[in-house]
Amino acid sequence: MNKITDLALPLEGMGLDVVLSDIDSYLKRCVRTNHPGFMNPLWGGFNVAAFAGEIIANLTNTSMYTYELAPMATLIEQALINRMCEIVGFADGNGVLTTGGSNGNMIGMMCARYKLDPIGQRRGYDGGDLVCFVSSESHYSVLMSANVLGIGYDNVIKVPCDNDGAMRVDLLREEIDRSRREGQTPFCVIATSGTTVRGAFDPIRDIASVCDSEDLWLHVDAAWGGSCLFSSKYRILMDGIEMADSICWDAHKMMGIPLICSAFLIKQPEILRRICSHGNVAHYLFLGESQDVDLGRISLQCGRRNDALKLFFAWREKGDAGWARLVESYVELAEYLEDLVVNNRQLELMSNRSWTNVCIRFTMEGINHDEVNSILRDRMMRSGRFMFSRSELDGQVILRPVIANPEVSKQSLQDLISEIISTGNDIVNDLPERV
Repeated sequence: MNKITDLALPLEGMGLDVVLSDIDSYLKRCVRTNHPGFMNPLWGGFNVAAFAGEIIANLTNTSMYTYELAPMATLIEQALINRMCEIVGFADGNGVLTTGGSNGNMIGMMCARYKLDPIGQRRGYDGGDLVCFVSSESHYSVLMSANVLGIGYDNVIKVPCDNDGAMRVDLLREEIDRSRREGQTPFCVIATSGTTVRGAFDPIRDIASVCDSEDLWLHVDAAWGGSCLFSSKYRILMDGIEMADSICWDAHKMMGIPLICSAFLIKQPEILRRICSHGNVAHYLFLGESQDVDLGRISLQCGRRNDALKLFFAWREKGDAGWARLVESYVELAEYLEDLVVNNRQLELMSNRSWTNVCIRFTMEGINHDEVNSILRDRMMRSGRFMFSRSELDGQVILRPVIANPEVSKQSLQDLISEIISTGNDIVNDLPERV
């Protein structure tokens, strides 16, 4: 692409006409995330109300660290956080919008560490003996958090999952006991509601019972699956969420809000305020009369863009019922895709489906399935008609289309299956011999 794109930064400005040309060039070559064939990441599509909020947020260009600078935006963000806390079941909870689920997971771990050792915030933490527990299919951001917080990769204990990709609670208990015997200090469990590959949900209620008996913080990574809470039909996937201590939930995923729009929610708001108390020394920003409403006092960021307005506008447009219908329509489409796979002898469903992730592979007797499916995904990517993820389950290459785009339809799913089959057959016919 570098050969056909002018990326030079000039010494003298080239004027707005060049910028308009650059815009055309960018739009011509960027990925069309609202295309009906876009089923690659855990987000997609276009929301007009949210887009309007994005424009207005940029036009007004305020920052969210003080009520004085962003009064209306502060009230809007807190209204959103309060409603999300109500949905989760945190009656006295609070929270803040963050830079994404990865940041939310890190804040959850920081809160857990503070609860274990509040004095460590002043004298420093020696994270060498601290351990946290996640499922073996958790998001990689937990490792990032362990790296940033000085806990270390080796102290993130990955608990094996069942055949559907959910954490095994019996093995969680064993790992906690083992770590204590070895002189380590457990401090939190991170459950996953909607894993990246399978879309699996850890059993929150059972995990919460373990955490309660062991006096461990329970953080729930619901970046992907949190939107199930809108649906009376699928809320059961996060049964027990009100027992958690904190949660991250990405509105920029299934809810279709433009990136980035992610919430961190906490049952005990005072702990969040304590881990963000570094801002108290900023006398040039924070004034005493607004200390209870300045969002910079509960955020790790200082300058922070207004990500609340786009979610507010979209929520006003749709309401809780509209979000519920959206979630349920996505699951219905995933069920339809699952049926297409199960009823086609050249496709194999590689995992039971819990959410809108559908894990499949092209199959044929006598072929190297990993090789053929890897080539298949690459060819379909280059064709430009469909975009979906390639991953691995149990060491086997799989294809993972996921439904999180309102442009996806039953027809586009039929077309996807047809192209997978035709491309797979072409690849097999091109191979010199089956291996």
